[in-house]
Amino acid sequence: MRLIDLRRTTSFRLATLFLVLFGVVSLLLFAYLYVEITGFEMERVDDWLLREHAALTRERPAELVARFNHQSQFDPRHQRPFALFDARGNHIAGGFPGDRPALPYFNQPFSMRLALPERNVPGRCIAAQIPDGRTALLCQNIRELDHFDEELLHALLSAGVLMLITGLAGAAIVGFGAVRRLDAVTRSIEEIVAGNLSRRLPVQAKQDDIDRLVRVVNGMLDEIERLMHEVKGVCDAIAHDLRTPLTRLLAGLERAQRRAVSEQSYRAATEDAIVELGGILRTFNALLRISEIESNARRGNFVTVDLAAVADDVIEFYEPTAEEKRVALDYRRTATGAIEVQGDRNLLFEALANLVENAIKFAPEAGHVSVHLFHDVVGFGITIADDGPGIAPEERQAVLRRFYRGEASRHTPGNGLGLSLTHAVAGMHGMSIRFNDVPTGCSVTLFRNSGAALIRMAD
Repeated sequence: MRLIDLRRTTSFRLATLFLVLFGVVSLLLFAYLYVEITGFEMERVDDWLLREHAALTRERPAELVARFNHQSQFDPRHQRPFALFDARGNHIAGGFPGDRPALPYFNQPFSMRLALPERNVPGRCIAAQIPDGRTALLCQNIRELDHFDEELLHALLSAGVLMLITGLAGAAIVGFGAVRRLDAVTRSIEEIVAGNLSRRLPVQAKQDDIDRLVRVVNGMLDEIERLMHEVKGVCDAIAHDLRTPLTRLLAGLERAQRRAVSEQSYRAATEDAIVELGGILRTFNALLRISEIESNARRGNFVTVDLAAVADDVIEFYEPTAEEKRVALDYRRTATGAIEVQGDRNLLFEALANLVENAIKFAPEAGHVSVHLFHDVVGFGITIADDGPGIAPEERQAVLRRFYRGEASRHTPGNGLGLSLTHAVAGMHGMSIRFNDVPTGCSVTLFRNSGAALIRMAD
């Protein structure tokens, strides 16, 4: 980064703004100190002059000449030159050199230049008129006071210049530090844009606003990378899972074209093609439903739904299927009354139906499936358990992805979208899917915490 571009950075501008504000406050403070200190010293001189003036007015006129001459003997350096002048302004007594100067007024302190023998110095004086026409002039040499004022002003100006230089240097350091961090972030973003989705923005241990923003962006990048991998996995899974039915469909049609010689043969080939196309269409419909659910497009249709009634309908719907496979379907409700929640009844029915259907599908013949609807102080949910082959712990999160088929289900009919659809419906309703550790089989709980949304138990 060029030095001339530093002034365009936000950090440098912000630091410079604070420097200006601090400089203005400091300038006002320095001015206040200068005025107060110099004014205090000047007040001390004026107080002394007024006391001397008061004492002078109490002196007898005949004793003034002796007093002024006596005072000048003890003031060889003319620090306090006094003088007594006659009515014409001629010098009579005192250490003040020369005749009477021009006086602005009497009985009040004033400033004037003292033309002393060695040099012309500033002074503070007070004049008094004697009743016999003479004039008395009392002065204080304030050269040292002026020198003190100059040194004080010099010190304040030096401090101001030092503060300005230090502030600009600090602003530059802050600006360069921020630029280095932003450059590192920019390089990381450029790599991400170039295709390296595993790259993350650098995070420092400062816990400042940039770090908070970077952590949020990194979380967003993690989600984007996950979605990209999921999309790639879905595309690969679609290509893999549709290749088999499309191959069977193509082979059946080609076989019918070559071998079919009767209407019955063509009808059979057509029926087989319809079955294959129906399976493909169901797969695409399931994918579209999952995308629709994950986009929350149906959240606007939420109404108050009784989850207990939905569970009752699911059990009633699958009882014939369980009886046909000779699977014992045990349904228990420890939650009394209705469990009312805002949601989509059809989607909740479909999510529970997928779990129950999978349990019946993977349960062995003459096996057992249990469904438990519960509600406690933590939340509410429904647990579906079977005594089938179960799901390995390392596959529990993978089975929620689209088209994933576990080892135990590879030879079972299906497209691997049932649990994905259930997972999407659960997320849409603020629920979660939990796999429970059981000795045999599989146990899945569709659970929702009581604090996640408004839940009301109806008697």
